[in-house]
Amino acid sequence: MAAPASIPPPRYPRKIVAGAELVARIAALPRPLVMTNGVFDVLHRGHVTYLDQARSLGAALVVAVNSDASVRRLGKGDDRPLNPLADRMAVLAGLEAVDLVVPFDDDTPRSLVIAVRPDILVKGGDYTAETTAGAAEVIAAGGRFAAIPFAFERSTTALVERIRRAENR
Repeated sequence: MAAPASIPPPRYPRKIVAGAELVARIAALPRPLVMTNGVFDVLHRGHVTYLDQARSLGAALVVAVNSDASVRRLGKGDDRPLNPLADRMAVLAGLEAVDLVVPFDDDTPRSLVIAVRPDILVKGGDYTAETTAGAAEVIAAGGRFAAIPFAFERSTTALVERIRRAENR
């Protein structure tokens, strides 16, 4: 079978946004706007399920992703993240449920949440509005916080530990 005469470039890079372009891109998204954040180092079934459920709460989903330096400050280990920021954002941008992917370098995404002004701020089931950076600001602006229960008990940290144990056998 012959290859097509011309292969179009991938579409996912259009979903990755940062800096001055952010405000205009956010304004163009349909409402209600849902936002979440995380490391998303090794994307697994739990992440994909969570993101799909988050997107179902609104008309668009923005995913904020910790920078590599931010991940290291979280104390997940000296070798984390396993995948660099550009790769993590590309994989997320390739998901149908995700409308925009935005990096952040702070210890928490609070300032980014305030800038984005989502209608719904979402985190996993182990978070509450009280423990989620930016939730108080979203609620004060008339939005809401939602915690999505874990459908699949998956963890990148646990996966990395399992691989390390297998290597030491």
